[in-house]
Amino acid sequence: MTATNGNITGLGVVLGGTDPERLIAWYRAALEPLGARWEEHLLVVGPGAIIGFDRRDDVADRSAEPGRQLINITVRDIRAAEKHLDTLGVTWVRPVEEVGGGWLFSTLVDPDGNYLQILQGPGTP
Repeated sequence: MTATNGNITGLGVVLGGTDPERLIAWYRAALEPLGARWEEHLLVVGPGAIIGFDRRDDVADRSAEPGRQLINITVRDIRAAEKHLDTLGVTWVRPVEEVGGGWLFSTLVDPDGNYLQILQGPGTP
């Protein structure tokens, strides 16, 4: 189903944590080489898609339920992304694997224990 006349123009997620500078540095190191770009105070990961960061004093240092929210990034070349992320020493919860229908899928952990999923779909441009 495609919304051709909808009013929604983007999607963003804000990661709240006790040390947002650490998260910003990690996400920039992980995603800028894959094509994301830093703009003022947020990371643009695609057309109309951003990751923001916020200092919070009402959250723990680590995510208690990392599977509750999943940040998904779709890439053109998941094996190149995997190779880059390996140079950063990331922890893979689920290594890159084919999951059917031409989809490749993986899950890794950010410094606060949140799950970041990297996906490549069939016919990805």
